[in-house]
Amino acid sequence: MDMKMSHYHKGKLFERFVYHILNSRTNKTIVILLVILSLIGSIYMLPTKMVLAKMLPNKSANTFTIYIDAPTKTAIEKTKEIAQCVINTIKNESEITDMELFLGQGSPLDYAGLVKGSGMKQGEQFAEIVVNLTNKHTRDEKSFSMIQRLRPIIQKKCELIAKNTSIKMIEMPAGPPTLASIVVEVFGENNKEVTSLGYEVAKVLKQTNGLVDVDVMADEIYKTYKLIPLVDKITKSGLSVEQVNKILYLAFEGMVVAVKDTINLNDQIGIFIQLAENSQKIEKNDAEYLQNKLSELYLMNKKGAMIPLTEVVEIIQTQSNPTIYHKDLKTMVNVVAETNMVSQVYPLLEAREKMIKYFTNLGYKVEKVSGITTYMFDLILEKENKKYLLRWDGEMKVTLDTFRDLGGAFIAALVLIFLLLVIYYKSFVLSGIVLGGSFLSIIGVIVGHWVADLVTKETFFLTATSLIGFIALMGISSRNSLLLIDFAKSLMKKDIEKRRAIAIASATRAKPIMLTAIAIILGSALLASDPIFGGLGVALISGTVAAVIISLVFIPILMDNTKAL
Repeated sequence: MDMKMSHYHKGKLFERFVYHILNSRTNKTIVILLVILSLIGSIYMLPTKMVLAKMLPNKSANTFTIYIDAPTKTAIEKTKEIAQCVINTIKNESEITDMELFLGQGSPLDYAGLVKGSGMKQGEQFAEIVVNLTNKHTRDEKSFSMIQRLRPIIQKKCELIAKNTSIKMIEMPAGPPTLASIVVEVFGENNKEVTSLGYEVAKVLKQTNGLVDVDVMADEIYKTYKLIPLVDKITKSGLSVEQVNKILYLAFEGMVVAVKDTINLNDQIGIFIQLAENSQKIEKNDAEYLQNKLSELYLMNKKGAMIPLTEVVEIIQTQSNPTIYHKDLKTMVNVVAETNMVSQVYPLLEAREKMIKYFTNLGYKVEKVSGITTYMFDLILEKENKKYLLRWDGEMKVTLDTFRDLGGAFIAALVLIFLLLVIYYKSFVLSGIVLGGSFLSIIGVIVGHWVADLVTKETFFLTATSLIGFIALMGISSRNSLLLIDFAKSLMKKDIEKRRAIAIASATRAKPIMLTAIAIILGSALLASDPIFGGLGVALISGTVAAVIISLVFIPILMDNTKAL
């Protein structure tokens, strides 16, 4: 018997250690309790925010964009003043190489602008500034940290130039671009009521910790004027409606009135005429001021008499026509917000509770959407027999969908592994032991993210890449348990006592298990420092460490307590 034991002996100290645990009910109870407490404690780190979950990791880029959305009626001179304020505020930053200002339009489309509608911006109230930085590999401060630092300075200084101006700092996303980190879609029947409700939602979001750049994507209603040609007076004055329309268009927009022939090119060059910039400018949104402005324009009739434009045009005050947005054949408006270095989940939960209280106090009947779906955070508001829906979208929706899909992939992986093990061992108990040991590697994944958060400057989030690493660990962890069970069974066939066989198997297989773990850890170390794939690297490193400990200490206890072995 001693010769058999010495033949299989690979690590006497570890073998004694495992055998000592297996041979004592107290020791086994202590190990089981430690594992259970570790599992509970690690999972408890998520709701207590010791480890923060986020779908997309932060990404350090070489450029970011500043969106300036001034109030709808803002003149381009005022928008330029706001943009210049932003440029002057950040121009002395040593990491900024150059900036490009796009006034009255969006910047050339980039990855983020495709979804955020940058290419469709046309108007005097819009401006975008593209900021180029030094190379991220030689820069100490990451782009997202710079944005977090500069955002409050810019907004505090420059948004005051024009009331209700929104200045947003947009960085390139690490994953699929979305309209914003958090989007609240407000659905209803009447556009005016939906827009009004959208501004109430924005008030709540502005009071929510971790949310910045809150904005309502709706046109503001403002006072405007229509110039209506008086056909009877135009006819009696010897003029034409076309003549009146052309003088108005020529004055404020400009038009080609003649052409000049070119001999050399055999072509014609248009002669474009419009009023000077000072003459075009209407400084006051007032009917009397507009009347005085138009009184300076005259038209010549067929008899050569000069007719004041104000004699044949009526000025009517009215309200602007806002853009009405629809989705799924329903009137809606988007309320957007960005997260300030936090996950979207926690501000969403806080804002949702605040909205329930806020709208209840306003007289709305608030109802949560039932069921466990990606729409389970939505709210239904009802007041005066009118119903409204607050639906969460943006990166928050992508987060919920991604974690749902990854959760489904994880469950599918568990089921497939379990079925394969049942076929192999013809035992549900042994298959459950292997699967249970594999799942416990989540302890290392969560604790590893907590440790990484302690040793890094920025918040280290549990991301989608972290979950991908955890799913990958299932196969690695299962392999460790399979090695132990198969080797222990082969020893027991040689008449070695069960506990001794398990101890020998653990000691003998410890070396290949450790070598495999070291290879995984060294291979994953390169990923751990990457801003995007850091979660994957940390999950593989810390999860592998936990899987080794679980396989060599906890799995032998489960093997000893089952009769299936």
